Amino acid sequence: MFEIHFTAVLLAVLAVWRVTHLLVAEDGPWDVLTHLRRGAAKLGLGRLVSCFYCASVWMAIPFALLLTREWRGLVLSIPALSGGAMVIERLAARDEPAVWFEEKEEEKS
Repeated sequence: MFEIHFTAVLLAVLAVWRVTHLLVAEDGPWDVLTHLRRGAAKLGLGRLVSCFYCASVWMAIPFALLLTREWRGLVLSIPALSGGAMVIERLAARDEPAVWFEEKEEEKS
C-alpha cells in the first residue's frame, strides 16, 4: 500500500487551487496569462484554460507525481487533488466578481 502524508496532501491541494486559479482567472503581470489563454484558444485548447474544473484535473497531475509514483496512489490522488481544488474554488467564489471602482475627486474652482 502507498503512504502519503496529510500535510503534503493539504499543501498539494492548495497548490493545485492556486496554480489553476492563476491560469484560469487572473491576468498576471503584463497580461501574460491573458495572452496565454488567447494563444491556447487559437490552438483549440480554450476550454482547458477557461474552465476551472477542467484545468484543475490537468494541474493535479504534476502535484500527484510529487506525492507518489505508485499507480494506485496516482489513480486516487489526481481526482482527490482536483476535487480539493474545486471545493476551495466553490467556497472562495463569489456570486459576482469583485470590481474596483475608483472615484475621481471633484475639482475645486
